[in-house]
Amino acid sequence: MASFEFFAPCPRGLEEALAAELAELGRLAPVSVGKQVPGGVHFAGPWAAGMAANLHSRIASRVLLRVAQQGYRTEQDIYAFALVQRWEEWFSSAQTLRVDVTGIKAPVRSLEFVTLRIKDAVCDRLREKTGARPNIDTSQPDVRVFAFLTATDATLYLDTSGEALFKRGWRLDKGAAPLRENLAAGILRLTGWRTDTAADMVLYDPMCGSGTFLAEAAQIALGVPAGAGRRFGFEKLKGYDITAWQALKVQATEAQRDARVRGVPATIFGSDISGDMLAKARANLERAGVGDIGLKQVDARDMSPPVDRPGIIVANPPYGERIEVRGRRASRDADDGDLSPDVQGNRGATFQRNQPDGVDAAFFRAFGDALKQRFTGWSAYLLTADMSLPGQMRLRESRRTPLYNGALECRLFRFDLIAGSVRKRSENEDKGEQGTPQS
Repeated sequence: MASFEFFAPCPRGLEEALAAELAELGRLAPVSVGKQVPGGVHFAGPWAAGMAANLHSRIASRVLLRVAQQGYRTEQDIYAFALVQRWEEWFSSAQTLRVDVTGIKAPVRSLEFVTLRIKDAVCDRLREKTGARPNIDTSQPDVRVFAFLTATDATLYLDTSGEALFKRGWRLDKGAAPLRENLAAGILRLTGWRTDTAADMVLYDPMCGSGTFLAEAAQIALGVPAGAGRRFGFEKLKGYDITAWQALKVQATEAQRDARVRGVPATIFGSDISGDMLAKARANLERAGVGDIGLKQVDARDMSPPVDRPGIIVANPPYGERIEVRGRRASRDADDGDLSPDVQGNRGATFQRNQPDGVDAAFFRAFGDALKQRFTGWSAYLLTADMSLPGQMRLRESRRTPLYNGALECRLFRFDLIAGSVRKRSENEDKGEQGTPQS
């Protein structure tokens, strides 16, 4: 059985969670989990391992199959390296192609020029072997070739995913301030929410927006594969293991059927101040196959526990006017953000705001009061790009985890809501760094 080397990019900060998730795929295919690097995890195995990762991983952004690696000194070296690869064994000249190149400290005149040279090499190789060149399609290509450059080495990858894996296929409307599905799933795993633990936990998102946390949580609880509703790039490549793929698809179909019979656990709850956002959430949840989650229109400042036992709160708080009803949109990157910094060579955007506006400050103070007064015994996990959030809420975080939502640098703050957890801070503390040292 042939074995391949794969690389799975993921949101920075979720590498350990992704490695654990990949190891769990050993129940479906032989998987050897390798080195974790900033923004991704290496692993190896047969075709079935790569296909299982595409179908089941909730945290990976893509699954890249390593074609070859070699040292280089010039752009011509990279062209020659790409030219000798047997691309004709992977795809035909009738298929459309896209090439992406990223790097760290690469001694080249520009990555754009290297992209053109690799594209030329792939096309020249196919023309030599088949008599025709593939067309280039940068929006919806049949085949994607990725290259990653360090100061000394070039690595060529074939994408096996197609569209980025956080695009599950169920989302109709993202609404404002969209949270990527794989980041939401990774955060849920950090809270301890897994298929084998969800039955004993309670989860509540009081600012559910378009329902990303809720959809991911419900599918995790039911054991529904993340990619059960979409297609993958490897299905357009030559030589993938069709027999193994059919077996994986049968298992996924059975899991979906079993989920429909069992229904969503009655321990997942969501609310939002906006009726429009709740309508979008209901549509998304229905498409995700978990439409029977109960949603309520509630201002987060007026929220109360949905059950009489402690659980976890998870939320991606909005800002400013959107707190009032919907309001202004958060900034978004135009690209997929589906390569790790190990492949991208950048750390992304920095925090967007250091000082809250008046609407935010009043809202988060009242929201913090609601947590302290009504949710004793709960743990709250809040994802934000605003480092002043704990101070605004007058709560001391028990943990902060650096994470990235696309290119936006964020923190996941954990608050353990015990009696007397109000944060007493002087005016000097208000102006200083909050909680534990920043990573």
